[in-house]
Parts: sequence; C-alpha cells; structure tokens
Amino acid sequence: MRDDRSGAGGSGRWKAVLTEGPVGRTLLRLTVPMVAGILGMVAFNLTDTFFVGRIGTTELAALSFTFPFVLVLVRFTLGLGIGASALISRAVGRGDAHAVRRLTTDSLSLALLVVVIFVITGFLTMDPVFRALGAAGDILRMVKTYMSIWLAGLLFVFFPMVSNNAIRANGDMKTPALIMLTAVGANIILDPLLIFGIGPFPRLGLAGAAVATVLTRAITFTLSFYIVHFRLRMLTFERVPFKEVLASWKRILYIGLPAAATRVIMPLGIGVLTGMIAASGPKAVAAFGVAVKVEFFAMAVIFALSSVLGPFTGQNWGAARKGRVDRGISLSNRFALLWGIGMFAFLAAFARPIASIFSSDPEVISVIVLYTRTVAAAYCLFGVFVISSLVLHVLHRPIHAALLAAVQTFALTVPMAWAGMRLAGMKGIFAGVGISYGLAGIAAWLVLRRVLSRLEERG
Repeated sequence: MRDDRSGAGGSGRWKAVLTEGPVGRTLLRLTVPMVAGILGMVAFNLTDTFFVGRIGTTELAALSFTFPFVLVLVRFTLGLGIGASALISRAVGRGDAHAVRRLTTDSLSLALLVVVIFVITGFLTMDPVFRALGAAGDILRMVKTYMSIWLAGLLFVFFPMVSNNAIRANGDMKTPALIMLTAVGANIILDPLLIFGIGPFPRLGLAGAAVATVLTRAITFTLSFYIVHFRLRMLTFERVPFKEVLASWKRILYIGLPAAATRVIMPLGIGVLTGMIAASGPKAVAAFGVAVKVEFFAMAVIFALSSVLGPFTGQNWGAARKGRVDRGISLSNRFALLWGIGMFAFLAAFARPIASIFSSDPEVISVIVLYTRTVAAAYCLFGVFVISSLVLHVLHRPIHAALLAAVQTFALTVPMAWAGMRLAGMKGIFAGVGISYGLAGIAAWLVLRRVLSRLEERG
C-alpha cells in the first residue's frame, strides 16, 4: 500500500501493489525479505535455547516446558494479526482509506485489551498449568520465574505482532523483516550478557533469557509504532462512537478468533506431547523442546511464503483478480512440496551435528535426531497445510481453517502419538506426529479447492 497523499493532512488514499505483475515473480520478491525476518525470529528462539543449553540440561528442560505456554499466547496474537491483515489487505484492494486506518487502530486497541486479560490469566493459572505438564521441584521454580518476567512484558510482545501484520497488508514485507532482524541482533547481544553475567551485568541464568526477551521486544515495540503511525500514518485518533470500534472488533474477531484458535491448537498439542514425553524424564523434554524449534527453523521459508500469500490473496480478491489468486496458491503449494522434500534430505543427513549445537548430552542428542529424521518426512505436506489454512482465513472461511487445525491436532496427532507410544515408545510418538502432518496436508488442500470452487461458482 502506497500513501498517495500530498501531505500529512491529505485524504489518505492508498494503492494496492500486489495486483499487477507476474505472480511467481511477485511472490518471490516478497518472500525473500520475509524469509530473512522469519528465520530471524526462529533464530531469536534458538538463541535462547543455545545459551540456556550452555548452563545445563535442567535449565534447558525448564525452557522447554515454557515453550507451549508461550506459543499459545503468541499464536493467539498472531491470529488477531491475521484477522486484521485479511481485512486491511482487502480494504487496500478496494482503495478504502478510512477502513484501512480504522481497522489498524482498532486492531491495536483490541490487542491491548487482550494483553490485560492474558497477563491476569497467566499469573493465575501458571502454577497448575505447568504442574499438569509435568514440571516439578527446581524446574517448576525456574519455569515460574521465567514466565513471571515474560508476562510482565507481554505488551511489548503483542503490539509488534499485530502492527507488523498491518504493515504486511500494504504489501511491504521488508519493514517487518527488518524489525524482526533487529530483535534477533539485540537478543544475541543481551542473552549472554544477562544469562552469564558478563561485565557489569548480573548473572541471572534462565531468568536472564526472559529479561533479554522483554528488553528486545521493547525495541521492536518502539520501531513498529513509529512505522505504523509516523511513516505509514495508518493510525487515527479521531473520536468515533464506541459502537463503531466495537463493529471493527467484531469484524477482526470473526476472522481473528478462528485464526487464533488455528494457531493455538498446535501449541496445545505440543503441550500434550510434552506431557507424554515428560514420563521419560527431563532430558527427553529438553530434547523435544529443541527439536520443535529446529522444526520451526526448517519450515521458516514456508511460514514466510504463507505470510506473503495472505496479503497477496486479500488484495487480489478485493480487486476481483481471482485468476491471480488461483495461480498464487498453485505455485505456493508446488514450492511447499519441493521445499519439504529438500529439508527432509538435509535434516536426515545433518540431524546429529545440528543437535550437537544445542547439547553435549548423548541422550538429548539422540532424541533430537530421532524426532528430526522421523517427522521431517512429512514436511512437504505440512507445508501445504500451512499455506491452505492461511488462504482460508483471507477468503473469510476461518471456521474451516480452525476445524482443520483441530482435526490435525486432536483427531490425528494426539491419538496417533498416544498409540505410537504404546506400540514403540518415543519412536512411535514421533511417527504418529509425522503421519498426522501428512494426512492434515492432504485434507487442507481438498478443503481449499472445494471452497475456491464454490466461491467461483457464486461469481
């Protein structure tokens, strides 16, 4: 979205920038900076894992216990951001400047309300949740310390996620990527200083990773607010009746809540799997936490492509360029299949040296290698699932996407992992995860094709 105003006080017209040019080239041009940004955010988490792993296996296990809880909150916020981005991108396609500003502003005020609710709920439920996951003793104490600091800085986590989605709705993928890369750089510097107490900094151990995260997110909060408000002028402070704000919230939540549910379901599943694996001891939990983060890294290119495909689909659908939408989906799915096959080959060959980066414990390394080599076989179809789910949200079919996520996690992954555990222990759990990824990808592709056919029949 380009700001065509003659000045700050102009009427605020924007132009869709994703409705022209070759589809494949457009997606490639937009995906490259997003790959850098998403790889950066995965590296952000892996940086914590790397430095905490240098302290000891107990601390690494504590960090792994926090991962599902943190991921639930982060994924919920991403869902709200997807809801806002889907509406904003379609408003851009229509050339509706008022709707762009109203939706951006209201999505951020909604995020603030959600932060308040989550902080209160998080502190009240922290102890029983982590006990249910299997944390106890010193590990539970470390987990609660980490989460108390993380929750205290939740606003700094949530705001950039929503605002970056608003920026992407313009077709600007470079700015969010630069913001995310800035976060990585700051985290790489702050993590060792605060975890190990280098120079004048106190040695905080695992708590230092949480403090570094909050400080880093405060930087991205400042940058994203500056971009959205002062550079893009996507915020408005005009007084409007609360019912108009409420109407915006309802529209955002119509897509955002199912999108959030879609994204929350997966970490809930990870939480259940963590509980299963906890029976094998803290080393197995530590390994599983690392393996899941390596998986996010391996799939970062697909996550980047899906982030690009959302605004691309929204702008072209809003501008009635449905042929470009079909072409974009087809090219993206083909790429996802090829990427998944390539990553499986790479991880099968290099799983052990990758695992050795995060731990020197042979037991931890062996579990990481087992997960990586077993589950990665299904990454090709899991990529199709990721892309299809995102497109369904933009096409205003969020319930379809949420149901697919629920089926993937609770009807496929958890039962198959449980059955696998009974039959073959840890290897069976991971085989169940891989099979569920493959079946979910096929189902998502079939559902998306049916939705597109029905929409095209309606004209």
